[in-house]
Amino acid sequence: MKRHIQLNTHISGKFNQELENLTNSVLTMGGEVEQQLQDAMVSIRENNAKLAERIVLNESRINSMEMQIDDECMRIIAKRNPTAGDLRLIMIISKAATDIERIGDEIQRVVRLVTKDKLPPSELIQSGMLMLAEKIVVMMRGSFDAFARQDEKSAISVYSQDNLIDKKHKELLKQTAAEMSQKDEVIADWFEVLWAIRALERIGDRCKNICEYILYLNYGSEVRHTSMKKTLKKLSK
Repeated sequence: MKRHIQLNTHISGKFNQELENLTNSVLTMGGEVEQQLQDAMVSIRENNAKLAERIVLNESRINSMEMQIDDECMRIIAKRNPTAGDLRLIMIISKAATDIERIGDEIQRVVRLVTKDKLPPSELIQSGMLMLAEKIVVMMRGSFDAFARQDEKSAISVYSQDNLIDKKHKELLKQTAAEMSQKDEVIADWFEVLWAIRALERIGDRCKNICEYILYLNYGSEVRHTSMKKTLKKLSK
């Protein structure tokens, strides 16, 4: 999905282009991990080891994209000496790239269930994981769209979706614990499932981070480690 970033206008058209290219690189990277998660869902649903292996191999591409973005951020800072909003933009681009790369890492933990033949023996747990992943894909897409538009209202709306994801995550953990107590499979195999479920929840947390970066970009105020309610109250003053 092509996303268009909204940027400030500068006297230097080349600087504008550099910032646009940099931001679009992050969105391209985001599109890659979004597709990876969708492919991971297919690999679990179909127990498709070949597809899972392709997802694993693509991780090196995600890592390379992150390093290129970081290098370009450093180059622009050294060359342009940006200030105020431009510097904040470059900072959150670097941070967002890191979160996106770590989303890729979490997806690797999920597809290991397929590559290591450790899918849960329970259809209930498998379907629960897929439902959770579907909600996370929606949140991920929304966070990238809000990032592209620098839209703080959309960022706040997407941020709130994590409450539902956390709720579904806890429900799935309870269901998994109940299944573990009733089945005779090797306990280590169930730990693989638990790690994969945890990895899905962590992807939602990474999407929350991206939403927080958007607020920081728009208001120049650090909003991490505070409740969203307090943040909104602070920003409304």
